[in-house]
Amino acid sequence: MRAISVETFRSQRPSEQRVEVVERKGLGHPDSICDAVAEAISIALSQEYLRRFGRVLHHNIDKGLLIAGAVEHDFGGGRQTQPMRLIIGDRATIEFRGERVAVGDLAIATAQDWMRTHLRHVDPVRHLIYESALAAGSRELSGIFSRESAVLGANDTSAAVGYFPLTDAERAVLATERYLNSGEFKGRFPDTGEDVKVLGVRTQDRLQLTIAMPLIEKCISDEAAYFDRKAEIVEAVTRFAEGQRGTLADVQVALNHLDRRGRGLDGVYLSLLGTSAEDADSGEVGRGNRVNGLTSLNRPASAEAAPGKNPVSHVGKIYNVLAFRLAERIYREVRGVTEVWVWLCSRIGEPIDQPAVAAVQYAPEGDGDFATIQRLTTELIDAELSAITDFTRDLAAGRYAVS
Repeated sequence: MRAISVETFRSQRPSEQRVEVVERKGLGHPDSICDAVAEAISIALSQEYLRRFGRVLHHNIDKGLLIAGAVEHDFGGGRQTQPMRLIIGDRATIEFRGERVAVGDLAIATAQDWMRTHLRHVDPVRHLIYESALAAGSRELSGIFSRESAVLGANDTSAAVGYFPLTDAERAVLATERYLNSGEFKGRFPDTGEDVKVLGVRTQDRLQLTIAMPLIEKCISDEAAYFDRKAEIVEAVTRFAEGQRGTLADVQVALNHLDRRGRGLDGVYLSLLGTSAEDADSGEVGRGNRVNGLTSLNRPASAEAAPGKNPVSHVGKIYNVLAFRLAERIYREVRGVTEVWVWLCSRIGEPIDQPAVAAVQYAPEGDGDFATIQRLTTELIDAELSAITDFTRDLAAGRYAVS
């Protein structure tokens, strides 16, 4: 018998609160880069271990740091004077059954491939220096992966929470960043960088979006050209955001709010490479978005970030993603539920399909039949946990987003 708890939610939901704050860091934000690269390396390592040994071995690539470089800016194009530096950590299986795995080489090659694929203006060789700080893990934690068991033990005591559905403000913030980094938008505005950050503040039924997104300096001849182009971008983004407001009465957009006319290079947000990691802002794994792509300040938050953690034993990843999946399934498949929160808590060493507790809170629709909702919810969670090896296999293949 699994420890599954179901109860009705009796507090004020985020959408009912007067003020709601939601943030999303976009593709080229230094923290998002670190999260994405760490996760890409975890997936690459998992697939290499599976290919060579038939199992995912111990690794946690969740202690990375992107150190900002230096750039000389100028209208019409600047130049890099100091490369960015990416340090990749933390632990990985380097040798198994007498065979060595070149984890450092694999990690660096994967990081370069990610940069090449996702950052249009970054040369992954010329603009970055890489350092692998990966080392072998402890015998105790590594030993979990040698056990002949279909379901591994949790390698940590941790807790995670997921929820569904998103509020109108959350949906608008998420959609706006994705639009700004979409092929459609970059095709129309190729002079914009990937380092996008969207902060949404909803006050009652009005949403204000404050957006940071650099313009590529080689495309901008002078200050006047910058502000002309900025006005075109604001018009396009406002039109898009208006279509995302749902039940909200109004959406307002502010872009690059630090800008000041008349100050030349000191009053505009220009970028050589499309990311502030070029000279302004370093990044770190775990400081990006939650696994649903957002940081929602009105919501409960998980204790750990998911990117880079191993997908078959580290509950800091597994339960993070699974909690959101469970919440969405309950919302969509159990009648009488209008909003769902799911908490999963592990105890180190216990099988990952046996959480110390799986707790569900739901907002009922009308009176709702609690006994029926409780039964269906319990059955759904029990079925998902019973199939957790399929879920972890999909995690190892990168089939779930983690930031």
